[in-house]
Amino acid sequence: MTQSATTQAESIVDEYVLGVRIVETESADGDPRYEFVAPNHTAIDFDDLEMARLYGAVYYDVNGFVEEDTGTRGVPPEVVQAGKDTLAAYLVTCPWADVNWVASFYGTTPEEIERYCSWVRDRADEIRSRADAHGLE
Repeated sequence: MTQSATTQAESIVDEYVLGVRIVETESADGDPRYEFVAPNHTAIDFDDLEMARLYGAVYYDVNGFVEEDTGTRGVPPEVVQAGKDTLAAYLVTCPWADVNWVASFYGTTPEEIERYCSWVRDRADEIRSRADAHGLE
């Protein structure tokens, strides 16, 4: 995940309630990038669409968080306070980590980390569904 300041052509891949979306852009070398965009949130982009979606799931799971300056202050407190599964999912989206690294960090298996990620995705889907059912845009 990197900070993004692209102004190139973009297309919306996923659009969620409360102004959150994932936008596909093109990097300088022509490869696709997937930018997570939310109100009052630093634009973050990913090489992989599924990582952008997982990041979005973490965002909804903790009711939003501030990413700006995270590199200098660590993991956002909202993510840490949300629990083991949410923190694991957040760490999986970091560019320096993957499921195997996070499994090693937690002293568990990659399958367990995948299970944590699926729980976060499921909760985010439920949160978005309830918000949509209540007419939130």
